[in-house]
Amino acid sequence: MITLILFTIGAAFVQRTTGFGFGIFIMTALPFLMPSYGEATTLSGLLASVTSMIITVKYRREIAWRKLLPILATFLVTSFFAVKILSWLRGDILKYVLGITLILSAVYFSFFAAKIKIKPTLGMQTLLGTLSGIMGGLFGMQGPPAVLYFLAVSESKERYTALAQSYFLLGNCMMTIYRAQSGFFTQEVVTSWCYAVPAVLIGTYLGGLVFSKLSLPILKRIVYLYIGISGILAIVT
Repeated sequence: MITLILFTIGAAFVQRTTGFGFGIFIMTALPFLMPSYGEATTLSGLLASVTSMIITVKYRREIAWRKLLPILATFLVTSFFAVKILSWLRGDILKYVLGITLILSAVYFSFFAAKIKIKPTLGMQTLLGTLSGIMGGLFGMQGPPAVLYFLAVSESKERYTALAQSYFLLGNCMMTIYRAQSGFFTQEVVTSWCYAVPAVLIGTYLGGLVFSKLSLPILKRIVYLYIGISGILAIVT
């Protein structure tokens, strides 16, 4: 429980500071703490929902639903099937696939992001929502594809945060239902969630202090760097 609490504080801090990363951070530990990989992703989603709910309420007036709803709808459909597939895939293989995907994403958007323009078109939202749904359903890490889109279409860090956190909140709530239907919502998950919720509040508060000091360009650099580091961690842990 001490390990769970410490990693939860760190995950909430990262989520509040960069706008995503709760699942990426905490899933470096949860698969070793929970009875199964599916239960680990369920707990990660439940805890991340607490952070997202707090931030969504705070920035609710910044939510641009036209930029949010298509990518969210695509995510909900794709993640449903990804959660079903999770029950018969090996966790060790999934971690390697995830790590490689994150590293390639970080390299691409760090060096080539300035040369491409992501617009809130239906096609772009469908593509990134699909990628996010696959990563969320399989790994509990739906953030990277979605935040790249939200960063590109946001005029301020407040708008980015509002879009990202409302997306994660609604998405994690639905994935919890999907995971419960697959048998991953267990007593161990509920007990661990109760212990870790106070840690979520601590990490969210500390992350908020740092977030207030960041500009949007710096925030983008942090996000891209963190995606790459997370990919390396997923492979070596």
